[in-house]
Amino acid sequence: MKIILAQQNYHVGNFESNIQKILQGIIDAKAQGADLVVFSELCVCGYPPRDFLEFEDFIQKSYAAIDTIKAHTHNIAVLVGGPARNPQPEGKELFNAAWFLYEGEVKQVIHKTLLPTYDVFDEYRYFEPAFAWNVIPFKGKKLAVTICEDIWNLGDNPLYRICPMDQLIEQQPDVMINLSASPFDYTAAEQRKEIIRANVRKYKIPMFYSCTVGSQTEIVFDGGSLIFDAQGNIVKEMPYFEEAMDGVVLEDLLPANGVVAASDFTPVTELLPEYKIERIYQALVMGIKDYFQKMGFTKAILGSSGGIDSAVTLALAVEALGKENVRAVLMPSPYSTEHSVDDAVALSKRLNNPYDLIRINDIYEMFLQTLDPFFMGLPFNVAEENTQSRIRGNLLMALSNKFGYILLNTSNKSELSTGYGTLYGDMAGGLSVLGDVYKMQVYSLARYINRNGEIIPQNIIDKAPSAELRPDQKDSDSLPDYAILDKLLYQYIERRQGPREIIAQGFDAALVARTLKMVNNNEYKRNQFCPIIRVSSKAFGVGRRVPIVGKYLS
Repeated sequence: MKIILAQQNYHVGNFESNIQKILQGIIDAKAQGADLVVFSELCVCGYPPRDFLEFEDFIQKSYAAIDTIKAHTHNIAVLVGGPARNPQPEGKELFNAAWFLYEGEVKQVIHKTLLPTYDVFDEYRYFEPAFAWNVIPFKGKKLAVTICEDIWNLGDNPLYRICPMDQLIEQQPDVMINLSASPFDYTAAEQRKEIIRANVRKYKIPMFYSCTVGSQTEIVFDGGSLIFDAQGNIVKEMPYFEEAMDGVVLEDLLPANGVVAASDFTPVTELLPEYKIERIYQALVMGIKDYFQKMGFTKAILGSSGGIDSAVTLALAVEALGKENVRAVLMPSPYSTEHSVDDAVALSKRLNNPYDLIRINDIYEMFLQTLDPFFMGLPFNVAEENTQSRIRGNLLMALSNKFGYILLNTSNKSELSTGYGTLYGDMAGGLSVLGDVYKMQVYSLARYINRNGEIIPQNIIDKAPSAELRPDQKDSDSLPDYAILDKLLYQYIERRQGPREIIAQGFDAALVARTLKMVNNNEYKRNQFCPIIRVSSKAFGVGRRVPIVGKYLS
């Protein structure tokens, strides 16, 4: 029995496109001699569908997609993911399901048991957990089919009370098959391998793991589908960040003699700025590209300051969208240095993207004159600084409206964490490219971008970071050194460590108190921010729900 995994990029709610991808996958799998082709979780409707699941029309379209697909299964079996109605009056109206289609019929429907409701997941909002577990008989073999989270409940401190494979293994299956939509973060691939290997160690049968690829607004799926033999060895590891199909003959994986491969997984417990930087780069490029393609947008605009954040954002956007589709706007104010302007020009010339220079000195002066009677002679402060940023935001949005650009935001995670940004100014945008990337990781991205030659001018990388909103301003005037700040933020945000635990790691107590207060006091700013491409295990946005008016640590 040859089993093929189809790793595809779906579009939430785009049934026509998703069906065509799946049907083409069936054709390609047949050409490779497959007996069974396995697609990914909720592939017919796209993942995550969220509140679209509350519309009966959406569910009807999902069922119609299943009907279309099953008509192409006379010479091949197909496993696809899609919502399924719950026939019982009790419980939620839907299951997250894997549909087994063969000979033009729905042969069996497997329901997901473990419904994650944490971070970016909210599945128990929509789905009922499975209450029955059965293997699928096919061509003399028994298939134990699970869906994504169903295989993650192993370890010393399981999140759920039940493990579906514990029920299925009693029926003596020959193979485990998992349909997944597992979001990317820069530690995810290693964690997945560890989880799959742990399942193989426990149940002593092979595993086929089919994962989706592509980006849905802020969530990136990296693919990397896997096939493990009964000894826990990786037989196939499919590409990351691209569509692919591959498979093996099941019988080649079945002998279970020999020692099961040991784990080589090491949890990441601190911020390592260079760690998996290539995958972060790939995820950000895919996040930009898919956001634009799936929304029907073609052109981007951003403010180019000659600083590291806008430089990296511009380089990523050019890679994702093409140089001719990314417009950079340089908007120096009275406090901008000429070398910053020169650096920004040099970057656009190297990338060969269109750019404009709009000096805002006169506009800024008009604002100050208009506000002067109302500022009551008070000294220069953040009000005058932020006025410059908001002028730039207005200019960018005017150009965006006039020419149909989407404004890319250039703020990084360190700035968003501490509130070092201006609402309706440099925090404006339709999509945040670096909002889940700490400042030290931004520098690592710049070095990666320059790996084959200098694209980002070295001066941009070397100079001290500055917003250039007052004379001789440096980020270090307001923020701790990024090399320290980022590591501290990582402990609080990604690892959810409290003040005592962070101080015990050697961080200064006053710095910890000041930093955590900045993070929590600025939740109101982040709540008004645009979608952020997620690359870490805890990004701002849908995966982090913190009260705006909470008093904790503020």
